[in-house]
Amino acid sequence: MSQNYHTKVNNTYDFDLSTEAVQALNSIKQTENSYHILDENSSYKAEIIKADFNAKTYHVKINGNLYQIAIEDYLDSLIKDLGFEIGASKQVNDIKAPMPGLILDIAVKVGQEVQEDDTLLILEAMKMENVITSPRSGIIKSVSVKQGDAVDKSQLLIEFE
Repeated sequence: MSQNYHTKVNNTYDFDLSTEAVQALNSIKQTENSYHILDENSSYKAEIIKADFNAKTYHVKINGNLYQIAIEDYLDSLIKDLGFEIGASKQVNDIKAPMPGLILDIAVKVGQEVQEDDTLLILEAMKMENVITSPRSGIIKSVSVKQGDAVDKSQLLIEFE
């Protein structure tokens, strides 16, 4: 089965390569990070200077010129299209009530700096106390509820700057 790879060179040039095209290259490994490549009667000396396998980015020197290369396969493209990023998190800017309930306590004020996993408030629902924690570090922009308020599911509770 053929797989396509989307490559971006120096954040400027985009190329799509198939598995067959990559395998058709006549390359000889010279050392751990250097290769000699023959393509269409042209000779290239390629050296991998830096590789980040998790981010799929590489710094490659070809015939003395340095290039930054990013490679995506089909799965990477699909994940990106769905709105997910590998190794990155989405920026959460507001906290909404996960269920209807009663606000028992609010642990933050507007302008307060919080860290990830700090307690923001306590929501009582179905006779259980639910501690709502911060999904990220940031500064509280607004608190839309007060102690004793009854809230509905998906009601805005807290906003981050």
